[in-house]
Amino acid sequence: MNRPRTLFAIALSGLITALLPLTTAAQTTKTPTACPALLSHRFARLQDEAPQNLCQYAGKVLLVVNTASYCGFTRQYEGLEALHAKYAQRGLVILGFPANDFGSQEPGNAQAIADLCFNTYGVKFPMFSKTAVVGPQRNAFYTQLFQATKAGPQWNFHKYLVARDGKTVSSFPSAVEPGSAALTAAIEAALKATP
Repeated sequence: MNRPRTLFAIALSGLITALLPLTTAAQTTKTPTACPALLSHRFARLQDEAPQNLCQYAGKVLLVVNTASYCGFTRQYEGLEALHAKYAQRGLVILGFPANDFGSQEPGNAQAIADLCFNTYGVKFPMFSKTAVVGPQRNAFYTQLFQATKAGPQWNFHKYLVARDGKTVSSFPSAVEPGSAALTAAIEAALKATP
């Protein structure tokens, strides 16, 4: 009675042993995209403060935007969400960074900001906790974006477009609408480029 079970166990063991090198070979040929220095930063996610490593977006095209809840440009959330819906499947990731740096137009706490983003505007792209994007308190990520472009945000909803290589960065001022011809052309070109 134990003999069939023993034969089955031996056969199963042989099969696993035979397949193990194939599995290992498949794992070693699949190399993850290296994290560019620009993305070597961690930020808390807006909705739950869970730490997020920006390296998870390596190899993607990024549109980085400093946002505010009480700004004349706040309606751009709609356009940003439209870009997200249109291009996410092709590799665009929009990253929102609420900041109270201009006109005190982002005074609320994380819950108030999240409510506006997710409930009022239906934002589905990643949003991070409130941070500083200019001045001496500017976070290290925004410092690198500034260094790459020599252009810092002059107001809310400034946009940085980061290519798949994580090194090439373009800057678009607040008045450039998410659906503008200039920005969408730049996004299209970045999505077609290989890292």
